[in-house]
Amino acid sequence: MDDELASAYERCRELHKRHGRTYYLATRLLPGWKRRHVHALYGFTRYADEIVDRTDALPPAERAAKLRDWSDRFLAGLRGAPADDPLLPAVLHTIATFDLDHADFAAFLRSMAMDLTVTSYATYTDLLDYMEGSAAVIGTMMLPILGASDLAAAREPARQLGLAFQLTNFIRDVAEDLDRGRTYLPDEDLARFGVTRPDLVSCAARRAATPQVQQLIEYEVRRAQAHYGAAASGVSMLEPASQACIRSAYRLYGGILDEIAAAGFDVFARRAVVPGWRKVAVAAHSLLVATGTPVRVPGPPQLVAP
Repeated sequence: MDDELASAYERCRELHKRHGRTYYLATRLLPGWKRRHVHALYGFTRYADEIVDRTDALPPAERAAKLRDWSDRFLAGLRGAPADDPLLPAVLHTIATFDLDHADFAAFLRSMAMDLTVTSYATYTDLLDYMEGSAAVIGTMMLPILGASDLAAAREPARQLGLAFQLTNFIRDVAEDLDRGRTYLPDEDLARFGVTRPDLVSCAARRAATPQVQQLIEYEVRRAQAHYGAAASGVSMLEPASQACIRSAYRLYGGILDEIAAAGFDVFARRAVVPGWRKVAVAAHSLLVATGTPVRVPGPPQLVAP
């Protein structure tokens, strides 16, 4: 590996360690040769997200131009052009090593572009269209790196786990997303529980949820649990060397929902996090579980009536 490529992989690892601490801990359970490729995919997705979310002081047209310029350089790299970028060489190397589907990356970039113009979603079907590119394809990008006894059979559980992880983030980060002018909880769900967007803004300002908002959040938690349930069978399909990592990630992200439930489904009083000691305990336990052991599915995904 030449110095430029090694530096790009290291840049991706640093991004992962700084911004994806829960997932970064889980990747420590992978063999080193797999780990760097996971860092590369995280670096790709994080850098695009940084352009969209960390440049909000810029006019929308300028932010769109920055994303388009970076996307064009990435797509040119896929066609064989030199990649003059601090992290793209690692991403392109990973894609070539595992023959990853270029369509997954195009779908991801489409969803990132949507974040520049779309501020809410009318229905869960609409949100799923966005999440197909921003979350489901992350699962299918990862799958060839993780390996599976039957890649075709493991594909849908991998998609579902990507959806579960992102929906968990949306539920936890309602206040943070409101600060960016976005609401990822579907309008139809807000209406079901008599909640408006100004109600969410008020809860964020007061750092306390109303009973109606708590019901809304519980509804979304149960929906996320349904995705975790649909993903569960995929963990034991993975190569033995990859199972501890994904088992740990599954439990740690699911643990965020447990923390939200323990707080009475109030995501405004404090940010739900899994304590550090529990993260270490989950990772250690995952290493000790026999390969092929089914993961424990979260509680019953029964939706709450308004």
